[in-house]
Amino acid sequence: MSARTGTLAGIAGVMIAALLAVASARSQETIPNATGADPQIAAALTEVSPDRVQQTVLTLAGFSTRQTLSSSMPAASRKGIAAAAEWIKSQFQQYSSDCGNCLEVKTDEFIQQPGPRIPQPTKITNVYAVLRGTNAANAGRIYVVSGHYDSRNSDAVDATGAAPGANDDGSGTSVSLECARVLSKHRFPATIIFLTVAGEEEGLYGSAHFAKMAKADGWDLEAVLNNDIVGGDRTPGDTLQDPHVVRVFSEGIPSTAGEEQLRQIRSTGGESDSPSRELARYVAQVAKEYLQPGDFRPMLIFRGDRYLRGGDHMSFNEQGYAAVRFTEFRENYNHQHQNVRTENGIEYGDLPKFVDYDYTANVARLNAATLSTLASAPAPPVDVRLLTKALQNDSTLEWQPSPGGLATGYEILWRDTTAPDWEHMQAVGDVTRAALPRSKDNVIFAVRALDAKGHRSLAIVPQPER
Repeated sequence: MSARTGTLAGIAGVMIAALLAVASARSQETIPNATGADPQIAAALTEVSPDRVQQTVLTLAGFSTRQTLSSSMPAASRKGIAAAAEWIKSQFQQYSSDCGNCLEVKTDEFIQQPGPRIPQPTKITNVYAVLRGTNAANAGRIYVVSGHYDSRNSDAVDATGAAPGANDDGSGTSVSLECARVLSKHRFPATIIFLTVAGEEEGLYGSAHFAKMAKADGWDLEAVLNNDIVGGDRTPGDTLQDPHVVRVFSEGIPSTAGEEQLRQIRSTGGESDSPSRELARYVAQVAKEYLQPGDFRPMLIFRGDRYLRGGDHMSFNEQGYAAVRFTEFRENYNHQHQNVRTENGIEYGDLPKFVDYDYTANVARLNAATLSTLASAPAPPVDVRLLTKALQNDSTLEWQPSPGGLATGYEILWRDTTAPDWEHMQAVGDVTRAALPRSKDNVIFAVRALDAKGHRSLAIVPQPER
């Protein structure tokens, strides 16, 4: 062999080796949602019933009004919000009886002093049920599904006029109740709370009180799923509604961010990586595992809520908790906050006949899948850091182990800075430090824990370690 031939062969060998190394590295990068569904969770989702959802919405609409100011109406009258609260409580109690008293059924009652849309001191009652986690080291982690059961018509302070509130928000309340009915038949390491709040239409009073109570008592609320207007309005002739899509709204910059945190967010490009945004991405991942995309899927909206509007999840955001909002693809404003009437051939009012119960059942399935996956998964790793003391093109991450003893390993996620969702994943085993041959300048990193069955925690974006 000539010297020239030997040199060419050597160069070719180096090139082939390099290509094989790249191919090997790429083979370890998998789409993070390409995992198998938990058979028990999948089986639980089949128990969600559109008929039960319909029964709940019809019953709630049957109280004539659930306007918050109607709390002075006696529950025995079967009209008003007090009667609705008693009925919701009775449903939770029935579910608890069916599962051997597995639920703690509670109320959070308080007197709201006069303020916007509250002309006189008014009793507000949040009704909820707690499915306590079975693992002592993980039961302190809490996941919440919520909907508001109060309603209103065209007049924000009309306490007696008809306000059926079938979609807004009988539909969201039915999601909380249906999740409670289905998931109470199963057990999870962490705790799930099925919440229904009042006072939303007057200014998020019920959810604000509950979130502040949770904060004051030191609850570890890791995620809140708020469902508001998830009835999939099915107005005859509306060809723009999409019965296969539910919007999921999430804040990008945390509501509680101070000036120092804002400076860090700006300097690291973390404007789209709040805990709520990671929760929204988790919902999307769960949907890919448990729902057929042609049947139903979430549409992630990178905005705290609809344009210039708000909802109960914001009460939890304001206390520093990760919280997102589920809302139907296309709202019909003739069927929200309207007196029941017909004008010029147009039907106004939030009536049960405009609710798509199959759609709401799909929303309930997505919520139930997300809750049960989170409550089955290990806690996220803590104190996740991206080392930055030395300038280098590789990136090194460190973290403290997932508390609670469920984690058997960890995964590093990353995506381009312009990508909306995680694109790549590297399993690194049961370690607390990993180095990747990728520049922190070009991608966003996160770390998550997983257990022996493949349940994954929420992803945690690292903070810079200086």
